[in-house]
Amino acid sequence: MKLKPTNTGGQADESGRGNPPAWLPWLLWGVAIAMVALVVFILVRHPVIAASAPAPAAPVSASPAKTQNIPSIPANSGKVAGLPDLVPGSPDSVSREAIGHTTIPDRPSVNPTTYLVSTGDSVFSVADQFKLFPESILWANYTVLKDNPDLLSIGQVLTIPPTNGVLYKWKDGDTIDAIAGQYKAKAQDIMLWPGNNLDLLNPVITPGTLVMIPGGRRAFQQTWVVPTIPRGPAGVMSTIAGTCNTGAGGAYGTGTFMWPVTSHYISGNDYWSGHLAIDIGATLGLPVVAADSGVVVFSGWNANGYGNMIMIDHGNGFQTLYAHLSARFVACGQSVYKGTTIGAAGSTGNSTGPHLHFEIRLMGGFVNPHAYLPPP
Repeated sequence: MKLKPTNTGGQADESGRGNPPAWLPWLLWGVAIAMVALVVFILVRHPVIAASAPAPAAPVSASPAKTQNIPSIPANSGKVAGLPDLVPGSPDSVSREAIGHTTIPDRPSVNPTTYLVSTGDSVFSVADQFKLFPESILWANYTVLKDNPDLLSIGQVLTIPPTNGVLYKWKDGDTIDAIAGQYKAKAQDIMLWPGNNLDLLNPVITPGTLVMIPGGRRAFQQTWVVPTIPRGPAGVMSTIAGTCNTGAGGAYGTGTFMWPVTSHYISGNDYWSGHLAIDIGATLGLPVVAADSGVVVFSGWNANGYGNMIMIDHGNGFQTLYAHLSARFVACGQSVYKGTTIGAAGSTGNSTGPHLHFEIRLMGGFVNPHAYLPPP
């Protein structure tokens, strides 16, 4: 058989079929070289891949200071080598100072506490100190204060309820449902209050036990409030010492009010349901002026905690009252004019420090002085 070359450089047999083209090996070599070049390029651009393999551990040479305490164990002795001794203060040891106490996190009390009244205290400030409503303080201390915040005095011991509501002394015959209804509270809240320590299956309460009524409230028994004294003939308020015949008329108010002292900040009780006045901060002897023109209908001593007191009727439905005065400069029946000095600030009666107890009344009812005084 005779072979003859093909036009591609290979040889063909008689059938005409040729061997692989001569350029194909060169092509395969070129592809192989390209792949090797690609691998080299990747290794050069991303050396982390090459470095990911774990490197052989370097031999560790122990210093004499660290090996001197390691006991020598003979080979095949069957014993296990012990740990090296740590020298206190060495770099291999950690020193911690012992703590001699444990901090206990603050938790709200669930039981009543007591508070000793001191200089400058008021029902309002005590309530703020214990994060309570001032009403809750009054309701818990009726035997001491008789619902009158002006009966507060230095040295008194107040009962502080653990939460807002009524602290009630249980009586024989009381039931939880009845007491909850009386104080506009929920029986469930009384049952579940932790400080009441009630057995939910058999809630028996011993008479005389103080029971917290969370969210409870009651009306104030404000029999201590000084009645409004209008101007008029003798006998209008003849049962109150310090009144007089004011039927002859006199000065009339302008209908607007000024601050009765140069100080304009509240030092004790503000106006609230249990204190129908504002206590204005004042130094002892600071002049007190008439907030508006009118006739003095009372100038004297009040035994309900007000001490030296002055009341002015302004002839237009308004009356103003000034209490705890250290001195009174006007008499009952006298006409005064807006800005006239009528007395001096003090701390007479039941008071824990110098201030002016100031009231504004309209048609015999109490109104908030802040609504009628200029902005401080």
